[in-house]
Amino acid sequence: MPFKLHIILLLLGTLLAATTAASPTHSPVPGGIAIIPLPAGTLAASFQDNPVFITGTETQPFAIVGIPLNQPAGDANLTINGKRLAFEIMPKHYAEEHLTITDRRKVSPPPRDYDRIGRERREMLDVFASFSSMSNHELDPETGLAKVLNFELPVQGRISSPFGKRRILNQQPRSPHSGLDIAASTGTPVVATAPGIVAVTGDYFFNGKTVLIDHGQGLITLYCHLNTISATAGVKVESGQVIGEVGSTGRVTGPHLHLSVNLNGVRVDPALMLNLP
Repeated sequence: MPFKLHIILLLLGTLLAATTAASPTHSPVPGGIAIIPLPAGTLAASFQDNPVFITGTETQPFAIVGIPLNQPAGDANLTINGKRLAFEIMPKHYAEEHLTITDRRKVSPPPRDYDRIGRERREMLDVFASFSSMSNHELDPETGLAKVLNFELPVQGRISSPFGKRRILNQQPRSPHSGLDIAASTGTPVVATAPGIVAVTGDYFFNGKTVLIDHGQGLITLYCHLNTISATAGVKVESGQVIGEVGSTGRVTGPHLHLSVNLNGVRVDPALMLNLP
């Protein structure tokens, strides 16, 4: 990594860590978020051929880059106007979690469920792959980043499972946990973390009753296992607006909210977007 960019990123990380009211947190690790200063006037950039969220001022723009969980540590590159801007991804280890699911159908679905599972997966992936121009361009005076990045906690509760854990369901290995689980009583209100447009709602095989919100420029949030949904697809919601209630629908061990955050087509640690205690 160029020495000057390395120093800028270190200073930026220190600034954001000291500003407790600000998010996201600069954490350039697999499953993390890199906040990268860009050359003045930069309007677009991409990472692994996917466009990234651009914010800041004309003289000092920033890229908000989601890093895949399977990304190896080491050098990586943003692409800007055909040129590469190098940055470094640091290593991170995630723990392992063993869970017992009483509904065995939700662990090893029978063939009759395959069509439904595939259809629902494609519907959600289409939203995750989208990149709308919609964005809240109002900047936070403390960070210089878009206020839409200052997430509210979607529900009051206990963090029951963090992002990135390698999951063993009924002694069967599964993909790492792609979100943050917050345990709360059934019926507890769930609110939108930031303003956006409700992209999709549905009652899915694994995720249960679900809401996906598009916040612009590839920033998507997903709220799963709801008991009820009070949001409507295509309608704008504001930060803190109630979109449903905590439930235990889909593949669960008890009532909780599963929150996922998508940036440039990859799931990142939602804790980096929230000001958790």
